[in-house]
Amino acid sequence: MFAVIKTGGKQYRVAANDLLKIEKVEGQVGDIVEIGHVLAHGEGENVTFGAPFVDGALVTAEVVEQGKNRTVIAFKKRRRQNSRRKIGHRQLLTTVRIAEILLGGAKPTKKAAAKAEAKAEVAAKAEAASKTEAEAAPKKEAKATETAVPLFKAPKGEPDDLTVIKGVGPVAAGQLNEQGITTFAQIAKLSDKDIAKIDEHMPFSTDQITDWREQAKDLAKK
Repeated sequence: MFAVIKTGGKQYRVAANDLLKIEKVEGQVGDIVEIGHVLAHGEGENVTFGAPFVDGALVTAEVVEQGKNRTVIAFKKRRRQNSRRKIGHRQLLTTVRIAEILLGGAKPTKKAAAKAEAKAEVAAKAEAASKTEAEAAPKKEAKATETAVPLFKAPKGEPDDLTVIKGVGPVAAGQLNEQGITTFAQIAKLSDKDIAKIDEHMPFSTDQITDWREQAKDLAKK
């Protein structure tokens, strides 16, 4: 038997024991979630369609994992307008295993997985995370000491207003100035190695800094 369900604005054809990723639903690993939006169900050539949903039909699924999809970047640029916009989105996903397809108002028979194992797994992960954090603490302290010294030597002369660059606000401009980055010409001349250094020590991504470098090349000519 199969069913067509709707969840997260999307439709899926599922059968018992199918493993699929859907937009996030609330629940912990091992929980049983119910999906009541069943558009159709059938077996072989016998198919029943809902209007829009089938009355009394229900699909249950076991939560296997809570995670995220890959990051999707939306980049928009207006030619000759010095206008660029970059937005990233990372969709939350839930991996589920289809447990039962129920018809005629039938109640689920499968219960949630034993929570003892789930709790033990969570405790083990928490312990491992605490150990990792303890090991990483000295490295963080060393890194903080390194960043106490500016990454670059600020050039002589009056600094430029870095907030003119799209995506650089007053806070970001202040952080760049603290690290010795004060002019458009300096940003325009950043090498890929310099960008990697900034990405490592500052809260800016490689894509952001690369975008700023391209804008700074035009601003430095003015």
